[in-house]
Amino acid sequence: MKGFHFTRFNANENGKTRFEQLLDLFLQLLTYTSGDVSEALQWMNELDKQYQLTDDEYAMGDFIEDMKDKGYLKDNPEKGEISITPKTEQGIRKRSLEEIFGKLKKTRSGDHQTNKPGMGDEASPDTRPFQFGDLLEQIDFTESIRNAQINHGLDSFTMNEDDLQIRETDFKAQTSTVLMIDISHSMILYGEDRITPAKKVAMALSELITTKYPKDTLDIVVFGNDAWPVEIKDLPYLQVGPYHTNTVAGLELAMDILRRRKNPNKQIFMITDGKPTCLKIGRKYYKNSFGLDRKVTSRCLNLAAQCKKIKIPITTFMIATDPYLQRFVQEFTETNNGKAYFASLDKLGAFIFKDFESGKRKTLY
Repeated sequence: MKGFHFTRFNANENGKTRFEQLLDLFLQLLTYTSGDVSEALQWMNELDKQYQLTDDEYAMGDFIEDMKDKGYLKDNPEKGEISITPKTEQGIRKRSLEEIFGKLKKTRSGDHQTNKPGMGDEASPDTRPFQFGDLLEQIDFTESIRNAQINHGLDSFTMNEDDLQIRETDFKAQTSTVLMIDISHSMILYGEDRITPAKKVAMALSELITTKYPKDTLDIVVFGNDAWPVEIKDLPYLQVGPYHTNTVAGLELAMDILRRRKNPNKQIFMITDGKPTCLKIGRKYYKNSFGLDRKVTSRCLNLAAQCKKIKIPITTFMIATDPYLQRFVQEFTETNNGKAYFASLDKLGAFIFKDFESGKRKTLY
């Protein structure tokens, strides 16, 4: 007789080994500690005391040794400390991607597909007659030989230019992206940790672009009082500084980078709490942290309009729930005719996506 067999639910039986479970937690903590291994391990020990993450068979010391053996940690004898490896940095980015965008398969072609025929990696079922300038590898020899047999017969087989058929490929567009990240002091003010979700979004976007679109270019810019470029590998270590928010400097650097890119498709991703508070005028800084200063916001809106004019869309990830700050991001995005992800006010961990070009709006979890 067939039936169902019920057993007691065990939350730990999720198909992962004890090491994998602890590693997931450790990588999450590294994001909060900005890559500080010692602080992350201290948190692990505190959580272990409270929730019994380990036991006599597999203790925290075993976990640390396993991380070293598997290439996640390395000893630094000169400084007498432990540091993470590039493997760990990529692991943090990958988990951020899975957490925010879901699991995506890696693709070798890695381009943004269009419906237009042209030079590309993916073959199309359509063929057309040969034209001057077509490449030899584009010739469909099966169809070309078939045409030659029909046109000239089998007894005196010849092939000329009129017999050649070209196999079309689907054109795929490459995109140059600049990712801007706000590291001003306001990202940790008012009792709200905004820099950690900002880093998670940044790492997810960078992993998404490098994994799914490997032929794209990606540049990363951080902005506080000034703006400067950073490497993808440095994302887990980003920290908020004693800075104001010079969004204008970030946008100007992003635009300057994109001007040097030859791709016709360009875009900016900006992760911020939405409040620009600083301008650099000559050698001096103009600052105002109290409210939205029209002198500062006008420059931001002017740059948004310039980007729209030269066809550089800006997608903003708003890492704050203050409606007052969200209104500026909405005005900024409308000016650029771009897209925005607003942190949801009533659903923790959700974003409200708004496309100002198409008018679409939906909630993403």
